Amino acid sequence: MFEQLREDINSVFHRDPAARNTFEVLTNYPGLHALLFHRFAHWLWKLGLKWLARTVSTLARWFTGIEIHPGATIGRRFFIDHGMGVVIGETTVIGDDVTLYQGVTLGGTSWNKGKRHPTIGDGVVVGAGAKILGPFEVGAGAKIGSNSVVTKAVPEGATVVGIPGRVIVKRKSEDDVRRKEMEERMGFDAYGVTEEMPDPVARAMRALLDHMHAVDDRIENMCKAIRKVNSEYQNGELPPLDEEDFDCVRDDTDTRG
Repeated sequence: MFEQLREDINSVFHRDPAARNTFEVLTNYPGLHALLFHRFAHWLWKLGLKWLARTVSTLARWFTGIEIHPGATIGRRFFIDHGMGVVIGETTVIGDDVTLYQGVTLGGTSWNKGKRHPTIGDGVVVGAGAKILGPFEVGAGAKIGSNSVVTKAVPEGATVVGIPGRVIVKRKSEDDVRRKEMEERMGFDAYGVTEEMPDPVARAMRALLDHMHAVDDRIENMCKAIRKVNSEYQNGELPPLDEEDFDCVRDDTDTRG
């Protein structure tokens, strides 16, 4: 029991840089309190003391603002950050090293008995306000974006965003390589946004980079054709790009972050 408590406390330090010491974690982290309440309630539930288990979970909700049904199965090193408004249904199964943020619902879409809540794989991170509804599996290592509504299975390692939740697939292609080359040549990254974060401005920047690369290729082909006609033709050096010209872009990126 104490070994598991030590793991729970360490998981807080690993995933919350605001945690300063063990005493603070034990006394001021409602996510940890809710988890300890649940462990006791789940033990009572398995003993067949259903009413007492529900009573303990109700007390935990009053104290922490987190509602975990005593029938839910939760793995090791589970961490709820902030926690207010989190709801976890009866037939939910949660793996190890899972992280939930405030306002998350792991709920059902049916009034029928039996499995009606999601199964969350190891290492899953669920952002604030996300809703995962139904008896399906969220694969290990998946990330669920804030305020997403997920109603179907999520593959391992995928990122899901939006309403309804959509899996973002990172495609490797020649276009990605060309974009990276152009970004490095220009001296900056397109707002530092990865493919997993579908920012509309980043998409516009990628379209511009694709167009610039096409124009660059066309000019290069024109120069080659001119050299064939006139051997004395020499390419002129292009003016260098000054990184200071992109300071306004970087400043705008910082404000967006």
